Amino acid sequence: MGVHQKIDRIARRDLAKHIPKRSIFPSEYQILHFEGLNGPDGIKRKSPARDEPWHYIDPHNPGDHELRDMMEDHLHNLVDSLVDDNRERAAFEAAWLAHAITDGLTPAHHYPLEEKLEELRDGEGIETRISAKDKLLLPGKTLRQRLRNNWEFWGAKGVMTTHLAFELGIATTIAGQRLPGTTPDGNELVRVKDEGFLPLFDEALGRVADLRFYEEFYRDGWTRRLARDTKNSLIPEISKTVCLAWYAAYEIASEKRRKR
Repeated sequence: MGVHQKIDRIARRDLAKHIPKRSIFPSEYQILHFEGLNGPDGIKRKSPARDEPWHYIDPHNPGDHELRDMMEDHLHNLVDSLVDDNRERAAFEAAWLAHAITDGLTPAHHYPLEEKLEELRDGEGIETRISAKDKLLLPGKTLRQRLRNNWEFWGAKGVMTTHLAFELGIATTIAGQRLPGTTPDGNELVRVKDEGFLPLFDEALGRVADLRFYEEFYRDGWTRRLARDTKNSLIPEISKTVCLAWYAAYEIASEKRRKR
């Protein structure tokens, strides 16, 4: 089971503690159907740069709205699907919303990858990577430049090498582990109903950024402290935030259904 699937399972089981047993919200099984090959990562493999979700965010820039807007769209669509009792669409929106939140709170996704790719691709934007080859091999005006660019991307401590190694470290650390502190408390449930989801996401984003996980990993590799904090702080923070987003959608949809 991958990291996204594990987080979805934890969040759905925590959500069950706060909504009726027979509810309009899709089941764990239905949500997990839209992860993996049916999720955002599957789109990246099937059609590079074509409708490919870009789940990166600068945690220090409140004006970086692309991912926030994407989450708001998924949440809005999830509410509409729940109101209409469209279980399949609701499961899709719940899974893709969770995927965006998880990526947005993963430190590897705070690295300015788009800017770095444009630099290594001589100013070409990410939308020009229209094939698997374009994603794997970086161009260059000369053989020397091509070798240098690809080493900076794929070599030791390269941009993508570090990204993949960090995410593999997370997956290895939490495999088979029970994670503490994943359930939202009463105050958080009240706040997400009153204030909406994004303010709580932004607070979680700030807490994750303050931990400086990615900087430590790049400097020291996967340390015991990093593994411990991933299990006890990072993944519980992410799972709780996913649960809060789903809870917010459920509450809004339930209110709309009552008023129909």
